[in-house]
This record gives sequence, structure tokens and C-alpha cells, in this order.
Amino acid sequence: MTPTSLAAGFAVGLLLFILVFLLVTTYNAIVALRQRIDKAWANIEVALKQRHDELPNLVAAVRGVMSFEQSVLEQVTRLRAAWSPDQPVRRQAATSEATTAAVRQLFAVVENYPTLKSQANVQSLQAEIERLEGVIADRRELYNDSVYRYNTRIAQLPAVLLAGLFGWTSREFFKADPADLERPDVALTAA
Repeated sequence: MTPTSLAAGFAVGLLLFILVFLLVTTYNAIVALRQRIDKAWANIEVALKQRHDELPNLVAAVRGVMSFEQSVLEQVTRLRAAWSPDQPVRRQAATSEATTAAVRQLFAVVENYPTLKSQANVQSLQAEIERLEGVIADRRELYNDSVYRYNTRIAQLPAVLLAGLFGWTSREFFKADPADLERPDVALTAA
């Protein structure tokens, strides 16, 4: 073997090693990003379930006093029942956003009832749901950041080659369908 062929063989071997190393590290980075998205979504689902578990308690606590605003209570109850973790991200996001809007509307109505507003159980439930709304917003932001990183990464070289090879496609952001965010008309009359 001549020194020139030895050097050429070494260069080809080094180039192959670098290429394999690059592909393996890119593959592992994409897998890690996919796992991060799945974890972030699971954390959102936990917070959504906690919120949905608290909503019937709040509705029950205010139902008797709020006889004129039954439509607000029915909207919260209907949206709570509509949420399912088996739905696609887009549908879950739309239901979550609509539920948030309905809960805010319920809180605004509660403000019109001084006796209701002063009840300790209503205050406690309201505080817990508001805390969970904050948790959901934070987790949604983390999820969307993870989706952004993943979608960006699989669109760049060399990851785009692996994405095509493994069938990795971009993930959906957590955003609601604008049609699902329309607020229902509710007449706020005093009792």
C-alpha cells in the first residue's frame, strides 16, 4: 500500500465516520424532541383533566343561586363533557380554549352575586380553577415551544433527510379554531 492510497483510505474512513456520527446525533436529537413534545402534551392533559374535575364542583356550588344564568352553567357543563384526550390536538385545543372562555364568563357572572362571591367554597373553587388555567397556559407555551423546535429541526439539513426516511412530519401547535372561540350570548340579569 502506498502512502497516497493509505491517506486516501484514511480520509474516506474519516469522512464516513463523520457522516455516520452526524446522522446518529441528528437522529437522537429528533427522537429527543419528539419525546419532549409527547411529554409536554401529557402535562397539558393532566392539567386539563384537573380543571375538568373541578368544574362540576363549581357548577354545583353556584347552580342554586344563579337561576337566571343557567345558559352559562350549561355552556361550562357542555364544554366539559366535550373534552376528550382521544381527540386530535387541534380539537382538544379548541375545546380547551372555549372552556376557558366559558369559565371566565362564569366568573364574571359570579361577581354579580355578592352572596355567592363571598361563599368560601366558591372562592376556593374559583382560585383553584384560576390556578389551573395558569398552569395550562404555561404548559401550552412549553408544548408550542417544543413543537416549534421540532418542526424547525426536521426542516433543516441533515435532519430533513432523516425526516423523509423515517416519515417524521411536522406537529400541530396548540391553537384553537377561531370558530370554536366565539362567545355565546348570555344575558346577565341580577337575581
